[in-house]
Amino acid sequence: MKIFDQSAALKRLPEQFFAKLVQNVQVLTNQGHDIINLGQGNPDLPTPPHIIKELQEASLNPTFHKYSPFRGFPFLKNAIAEFYQSEYGVHINPETEVAIMFGAKVGLVEVSQCLLNAGDLALLPDPGYPDYMSGIALANADTSFMPLLEENDFLPDYSKLHEKDLQRAKLMFLNYPNNPTSAIATKDFFDETVALAKKYNICIVHDFAYGALGFDGQKPQSFLQSEGAKDVGVEFYTLSKTYNMAGWRIAFAVGNPSVIESLNLIQDHMHCSLFGGIQYAAAKALTGSQESAHKLAKIYEQRRDRFIQKLNNIGWKVNPSKGTFFVWLPVPSGYTSEAFSTLLLEKAHVATAPGNGFGECGEGYIRVGLLDDESRLDEAVNRIQKLNIFT
Repeated sequence: MKIFDQSAALKRLPEQFFAKLVQNVQVLTNQGHDIINLGQGNPDLPTPPHIIKELQEASLNPTFHKYSPFRGFPFLKNAIAEFYQSEYGVHINPETEVAIMFGAKVGLVEVSQCLLNAGDLALLPDPGYPDYMSGIALANADTSFMPLLEENDFLPDYSKLHEKDLQRAKLMFLNYPNNPTSAIATKDFFDETVALAKKYNICIVHDFAYGALGFDGQKPQSFLQSEGAKDVGVEFYTLSKTYNMAGWRIAFAVGNPSVIESLNLIQDHMHCSLFGGIQYAAAKALTGSQESAHKLAKIYEQRRDRFIQKLNNIGWKVNPSKGTFFVWLPVPSGYTSEAFSTLLLEKAHVATAPGNGFGECGEGYIRVGLLDDESRLDEAVNRIQKLNIFT
């Protein structure tokens, strides 16, 4: 059988980090082992019943059985604008400042193809979400990494960036609350980001996937709350984490109208919009009671508190995460991130994500998702304790 060669664009794509994690877990699962999988970011709880009910009722509407408008129904865009006004005090024009997405990952890959040409430069957090690099690779653009270090609260230090990179950069990706470090950003940091972007004409892409998941009474800051943010960037928001709607694949971008138009244009050529019933249910989720979202954040905070306490009890001294549903754990002395993650998987049957998979500055850490019930999280700690690493 003839083998057809892949395009140069596909050959530039980085290895799919999460696909490799799934494969490693699947091998041991197929052998009959009970794997506690804390390596991925897949919410374990169901979508709230009131949102499911909205979809069930909307699915009977014959209007939604036809193709949806290419750029989404106006009622969803209006709901997004209402949500941002209510939650963050940010005015959004639903006609020019909203783009509907098939999940945030799609938009985060597409935005590089919208704004970057071959040889352009994008600034990326290190460690950071690996799929940011996919769109940059497809655009045949270059990358420069911004270290996220614990001594700077896992925020990039703009004073350490090279002037030549700032002059070349067309795009900067940020993500707070942060995956994988679980750090949060301050308004002062975002104000500084806006000033930097204006000085160097850089478009900011803020991935606000975990915007609803702040702990210890802290509400995560939207990038768009900083004055002038819409002049220089966009923010991506997904319903996956806020409402446990990961499988529904619905998200949106809001902000700078020129970037929104570019995102809408590329999607005009690649998609034919989301099922209208999902858009309707999403609108109801955004504009209805947010009690379920608040309860979900509290569940993750309770899981965090219990998990961190038990880790400290076995001698693994770690700091509590500030947001997201992840904890960013330093590996013990004598191990690399990958070696320790492999040890936990093979000897304790606990799957984690090695920090070096998120970038060079992730070396020395592993990422754990708080995405199982408390009994399974307890069992994970018990299994780790039996390895006698921390005694």
